Amino acid sequence: QVQLVESGGGLVQPGGSLRLSCAASGSGFRLNTMAWYRQAPGKQREFVALITSLDNTNYADFVKGRFTISKDNAKNTVYLQMSSLKPEDTAVYYCNANYRDRSWKSYDTWGQGTQVTVSS
Repeated sequence: QVQLVESGGGLVQPGGSLRLSCAASGSGFRLNTMAWYRQAPGKQREFVALITSLDNTNYADFVKGRFTISKDNAKNTVYLQMSSLKPEDTAVYYCNANYRDRSWKSYDTWGQGTQVTVSS
């Protein structure tokens, strides 16, 4: 079993930057992919960015060029560097991990989210 803990959210002005972190903890697992999603008030949860074990990346169109996803394999941690933030980016940001155990069975899990507020 893997638990995800997000951090780095907060209040930032439009045009500013934030770096989110998501640390995966547990035992007997290896990460397949890690991703970020977000959910604004009254909205559905939406995909933001994904990174694979081989560092291939995928981004939603609305963040491409502004956000960068990366990871630290030794720490089992994924990051989301967010720049040129807009009020529309205000949301709870959730970390997602797809992982496998030592029997190669795959699982999917979510963190509890971190609030990002972009406001002047």
